[in-house]
Amino acid sequence: MKRSPFRTGAGLALAAAATSLVLAGCGGADEDEGGASQDRTLTVLAAASLTEAFDDLEPVFEHEHDGVDVRLTYDSSAVLAEQVIQGAPADVLATADETTMRKVVEADAADGDPVLFASNTLVIATPPDNPGKVRGVQDLGRATFAVCVPQSPCGDAAQRLLALDGNTAKPTTEEQNVKGVLTKVTLGEVDAGLVYRSDAQAAGDDVETVEAENASEVVNVDPIVVLVDSQGADLGRDWVDLVTSKQGQKVLAQHGFGPAA
Repeated sequence: MKRSPFRTGAGLALAAAATSLVLAGCGGADEDEGGASQDRTLTVLAAASLTEAFDDLEPVFEHEHDGVDVRLTYDSSAVLAEQVIQGAPADVLATADETTMRKVVEADAADGDPVLFASNTLVIATPPDNPGKVRGVQDLGRATFAVCVPQSPCGDAAQRLLALDGNTAKPTTEEQNVKGVLTKVTLGEVDAGLVYRSDAQAAGDDVETVEAENASEVVNVDPIVVLVDSQGADLGRDWVDLVTSKQGQKVLAQHGFGPAA
């Protein structure tokens, strides 16, 4: 039987322990010939939906790794995966679905198996007071609405959600990533947008959230992996450990993500 290329966070315990022993012996920063420590950079590429959660984890990681600067880049998972496959320099990639990550694995750009660390579902976001009177997916046929481009995880999820409802309505606009959809909603340029629950929560009072029928049947699971061309794989593994730790999972839950399982 073919083994799944994805793992859950629980399977990292032994690897995390071994990494801790190695780091304890060599320290968290490079040293020059005179023994002085040199600053190091950890470059993390992450799906736009992870913006708020990873922003919260950045100072935690830097506090625990003296001299390390975490550089976070957010965009559509599809865009980031293509950049990695084309050789863009980075240490870690976190995507908003397994399908996109699988392309990176098949391109031999992943250092080991991706780890599943969170899940997300779609909701309907509307401007405050819901001027378009959108009460569910069925109302999108008479409203202007935004979705992500089909090749992105949130766009693919939107297509599947609409299909489950039998809704053949065409979106008014397709945006590069979920933050782009949210912007269209908050600016009042559309009546509604299909976004991740975590993003609607992050928008706060700038949007009204409407539950989407069948959303529980369209669940995207987020994987994360250290990249094979990483110049700081030890730090990359530490970032994965933080994301999958109890502390990391608590932060993700606070931002509206569900568990990977």
